[in-house]
Amino acid sequence: MKSLAFVQRNDTHFAVGDFSPVLSVFSYHDLGSTITPFLLLDHIGPGRLIPSTRSKGVNEHPHRGFETVTIVYEGEIEHRDSTGGGGIIRAGDVQWMTAAAGIVHRELFSDDFTQRGGRFEMVQLWINLPAADKMGPPGYQSLTRTQIPSVGLPDATGTVRVIAGQFEGGSGPARTHTRMNVLDVCLHAGHAATFSTGDGDTALVYLLSGRLQFDQDEPLEAQGLAVLSQQGADVMVRALDNSRLLVLTGERIDEPINGHGPFVMNSYDEILQAYDDVKNGRLGPVAGR
Repeated sequence: MKSLAFVQRNDTHFAVGDFSPVLSVFSYHDLGSTITPFLLLDHIGPGRLIPSTRSKGVNEHPHRGFETVTIVYEGEIEHRDSTGGGGIIRAGDVQWMTAAAGIVHRELFSDDFTQRGGRFEMVQLWINLPAADKMGPPGYQSLTRTQIPSVGLPDATGTVRVIAGQFEGGSGPARTHTRMNVLDVCLHAGHAATFSTGDGDTALVYLLSGRLQFDQDEPLEAQGLAVLSQQGADVMVRALDNSRLLVLTGERIDEPINGHGPFVMNSYDEILQAYDDVKNGRLGPVAGR
């Protein structure tokens, strides 16, 4: 069984466009290759959007060299990108965007949600691509709530939504470039669950709400990230309160990471090339503007 290596906490909140508050849970800037293949996790909200007639969100911006995964718990966002991909992502839905060689996109609250307002909460995860795939074709996967299998834990102690990878016979619909599990978990107080992962794999647990315990360690409080040891197989958690958590496990990408702003590549020269390509319009405009 993997043991708890350390807990990462960051209590600083900020805004990304009109998305506020945003908590930067972890980043490769702070943790380097410890968290590979995962690069960054932002917890957006919980917040409340005031009704408006003005479009709100984050307007057009580029990415290259990685993937973004947005899990929506409350609210609605609309995505449009330079590949022609996009749509409305509602509560329970997930968007999985592969920037790869380059993509320009925008993420706005949907028109309907902007006009009526309401609560919103979502998580955005950045996942690295191997060097061999960084300049591959960009793409977009829309994963609706009904496409994501929900596996019940024994004795009705919780549920596991399998976004990517495998859990107890459930297969996630996301197509990934490396082996990984992205699991959205609800676990009732007083119960434990075990998640399969290999010896040497990265294993992270982000707690959106509730309280968890790993073996005899101090409890993990809400909005904390547990980083597990590479050694050992499988992750076991026990819920001290009703808890919602993300379990992220996967094989490591042990390659150089060189990132700046919206680009994550392997070398500084590749970063300079990305900025030059954006400056000269080589990533293309957002479709359907």
